Amino acid sequence: MILFATLQAESAPHIWPIVAGSLGTLFVAVILSSFLVRHFFRSTRDAHKQQIVTAPRTENPSAFMAASMQGVIQRLRDQEKELERLHRLEKERAEQTERLSEEVTRNMPAGLLVVNTRGIISSANPAAEQVLGIRGLGFRLYSEALGESSDLTKLLAKCLATGKIFRREQVEHAAPGGEERRLGVTISPIRRDNETINGAICLLTDLTELATLQQQMQLKENLAALGELSAGIAHEFKNALATISGYAQMIRAEAAGGEAADYAKRILEQTQNITHVVMEFLKYARPLEISNEPVALQTVVDRVVAEIGEAHPEIRIRREGPFGEVAGDEGLLRQALLNLTRNAAEACVSAASGGRVLVRGEIIRGEENGFQRITVFDNGLGIAKETLPKLFRPFFTTKANGTGLGLAVVQKILVQHGGQVEARNRAEGGAAFIVTLPACRSAAEAVESKQESI
Repeated sequence: MILFATLQAESAPHIWPIVAGSLGTLFVAVILSSFLVRHFFRSTRDAHKQQIVTAPRTENPSAFMAASMQGVIQRLRDQEKELERLHRLEKERAEQTERLSEEVTRNMPAGLLVVNTRGIISSANPAAEQVLGIRGLGFRLYSEALGESSDLTKLLAKCLATGKIFRREQVEHAAPGGEERRLGVTISPIRRDNETINGAICLLTDLTELATLQQQMQLKENLAALGELSAGIAHEFKNALATISGYAQMIRAEAAGGEAADYAKRILEQTQNITHVVMEFLKYARPLEISNEPVALQTVVDRVVAEIGEAHPEIRIRREGPFGEVAGDEGLLRQALLNLTRNAAEACVSAASGGRVLVRGEIIRGEENGFQRITVFDNGLGIAKETLPKLFRPFFTTKANGTGLGLAVVQKILVQHGGQVEARNRAEGGAAFIVTLPACRSAAEAVESKQESI
């Protein structure tokens, strides 16, 4: 103990500085820790105060609910704006699709009719009005617009009643102006849920020109076959008739008076009539040799009008309109126009108000050379409906002394010239024969330059 005390006393001056240094360090650490703790609690308190200011206090339910509702309302407004934007885009897209559909329908080359279940035409494009020759088809009863007894009305009625589909049908349609047209028709029902018929769609195509071209080609083939077959037979008939006529003349010369001379006279008359028929048939059957020279139609028409005027002074006949040039045979063209004009004069000779014949010319300019149209009008009784399809058939006639070859020869001449002829009844009475011939290029250019100078 004495030793320990002695050692402690001896070492005390050396330990005190160490102890004093450790106490100083500990004091500094305590002060620094106290500062950091105070700073942390102050920052936490400030953040808590800020949170209390910005966020609704949960202790106040009304304020909390109001703030929540404001948030929901804001989100709904944002969604409403987005829906409005999407609706506007969808509406613009629908309008664009509708405009495109209308443009496609309006510019379709084929006619389009849409008929609802009540029989009302709910839609019709311009091509349909042009094909049918009827303006203002929309919102009219199809039976009224097309005619109660028309073939097209019957097909539409059957489609609406039974749902039957008609593909590539051909019907005859009478335009309001009296023009007969051949139409290609496709009709299909509009079904709802593949069951209920909600209307019908009708596609129309004008096949008149195509049908006319087919008839011309068929006529040319028939004429060629008929010419080869009958030319020889006609010549044999002609030779036999010449022999009969020669013997009849000899009998008549030997038997001066009496029954034999009378019989010979009758034989001669009949052989002359038959010879006339054979000659006309030869004109129709034999191939025509047509020159390709320019023919001034105005000169030809003037001669025809003058000749018919002299033969029928009781008829008022005149011409109007432009007449250009066509390529062909002047004699044959004059024969065709003379025959048509003579028929018109004979048809109206007994008209109550006096017979009138008009020969009208029109030049129709096309993409290439254009066409010359010549129409012969009369104010007679017109042509019977059952007679119209037979007019140009060989040996068909409505005249007591006719051979039935006049109009057949006219048709042959015009077809050989690359043209056509058709007959129609006029709405105001009488008939019209329409001749169409391809015009020369020079004639079309002359008419165009003349119109420009005017």
